[in-house]
Amino acid sequence: MIEAQGLTKYYGMHRAISDVSFTVQPGTIAGFLGVNGAGKTTTMRILSCFLIPNDGTGKVAGFDIIDDPIEVRKRVGYCPEHPPLYNEMTVKAYLKTAAGLRGVPSKQIQERIDYVVEKCGLKDVYSRLIGRLSKGFRQRVGLAQALIHDPPVLILDEPTVGLDPKQVIEIRHLVKSLRGEHTILFSSHVLYEVTQVCDDVIIIHEGKIRAQGSIEELEKGLLKENRLIVRFKYEPDGLVQKYESFSGVKAVEPIPGDHTYRFVLEKDEDIQASLIENLAQESWKLLEARMETLTLEDIFIQLTTGRTETFEMEDHHES
Repeated sequence: MIEAQGLTKYYGMHRAISDVSFTVQPGTIAGFLGVNGAGKTTTMRILSCFLIPNDGTGKVAGFDIIDDPIEVRKRVGYCPEHPPLYNEMTVKAYLKTAAGLRGVPSKQIQERIDYVVEKCGLKDVYSRLIGRLSKGFRQRVGLAQALIHDPPVLILDEPTVGLDPKQVIEIRHLVKSLRGEHTILFSSHVLYEVTQVCDDVIIIHEGKIRAQGSIEELEKGLLKENRLIVRFKYEPDGLVQKYESFSGVKAVEPIPGDHTYRFVLEKDEDIQASLIENLAQESWKLLEARMETLTLEDIFIQLTTGRTETFEMEDHHES
């Protein structure tokens, strides 16, 4: 439904993005993740036909962004980080104008307005001037104009930036409620937000795509070995020496804490069950055994810096 093919864009001598390629499957929400300045907005503006790339192309809803930009625009709802709103207009008047500009048939305009007002929670401010709305409601109006013509594709550029925590949660729920009805490309530099909203992740750094896939797929591709975390009631004297030679065990590492250790295992060896069974029979009293996984923060750090310090933390936290 959304396909970028080798997109490259220069601003003067500065290369903003380079050979950007990715796809977003129909009906899914893809998180476009990167730090500020990574190239997210440039890419989204190109796919929305607001910018022309220096090289490459893309397809949105089956139409080429270079050959058929008008057809692409008809099928895209675009909400930039700062929606282009008219402060002197009421929400009602603005949405009616947006519907007309978007080519909604006159007989369907009120029906579409009623739908987006309900969907975006704008009933209480329907007759108010946009200039007097809070930033949260202004953001909702921006989303409403993106939805007014019922486009198959939504491109949302950091729709929660600058909002308070309550407003952020409300916008996230709104975006999630659109899953299946629209194909959505949702940019953010907040890792936790992407895990809460999106089906797939596209990571961009310094203008280049570093990875795409579900968090599970990215984790599988980055983990070079399996890691088992175990915790005992008593200090397991002699554990390292005894289990370093256990079949499939590459290393045994102590972790700061109460009698906690990490077993580094061969990735292709399915030895967890037998290892845990052996450890449970020891006199140290096994209290916990769990496989260590990567968070999106871990994945992002490794892909954008090459560092793996986060992997050495005992407990991963939400970002």
